[in-house]
Amino acid sequence: YAAILHDFGKVAVREDVLLKARKLHPAQFRLLEQRFAYARRTLQARCLEEQLAVMLERGEAGRATLPEIERRYAVRIARLSEDFAIVSAANEPRILPQEASRRLWEIAATRIEEPDGTTFPLLTPEELSILSIPRGSLDEAERREIESHVRHTRRFLERIPWPNGLERVPEIAAMHHEKLDGSGYPNQLRGSQIPVEVRMMTITDIYDALTASDRPYKKAVPPDRALDILSDSARKGELDAEILDVFITDRIYRSIETRQRGR
Repeated sequence: YAAILHDFGKVAVREDVLLKARKLHPAQFRLLEQRFAYARRTLQARCLEEQLAVMLERGEAGRATLPEIERRYAVRIARLSEDFAIVSAANEPRILPQEASRRLWEIAATRIEEPDGTTFPLLTPEELSILSIPRGSLDEAERREIESHVRHTRRFLERIPWPNGLERVPEIAAMHHEKLDGSGYPNQLRGSQIPVEVRMMTITDIYDALTASDRPYKKAVPPDRALDILSDSARKGELDAEILDVFITDRIYRSIETRQRGR
């Protein structure tokens, strides 16, 4: 029952956080995209205005300078396209390279001048902070909200009058993100503080999360790679190595693959 109900607490987590596929929410990214498009049109308009001003001031004699004006703005517009490509790539829930992080700060410092002389930034401080998330799609507040699902699970399951022999279901279900080395959550339990039932569930839950193809925020990992990741975690002391050996040797993971195909 603990294995079936361990994620029940996710009903208390906002859906747009639970299923967040990229760093910026869709509405946030659309606004950013529109700002870059507006910046592009602004530069194009300023190019034409500058060319018109030259022609009005110098007449036909100024025509020779028009290509140079156009070239200067073409460089800025091309840079704008490059900047947007960097922003789009940074929005993906991958590891953010150090160079990309540096470029995001440069982009955020870029301001576009409007016809009335005022300026606007290509990135707001909030967008810069979100796009600078080093790994994954969640900021710290969203990560804490996701992690809160285990506390909700326990609170919900404790309201059920479990029969004899099942009294520990809420406790076991709420521990499935604990790690043997104390790096898990919510209580950073260690070693013998984590029951064997939880150790088994943690391994199967991680394998299922890695290989599932129905998660909008990540791509499915091949089974062999998922087993390698689990083995690496066991070597680090996060998972029970003996239970993992049984999980792999007896091919218990195959039952998870069968269930995933039936989803």
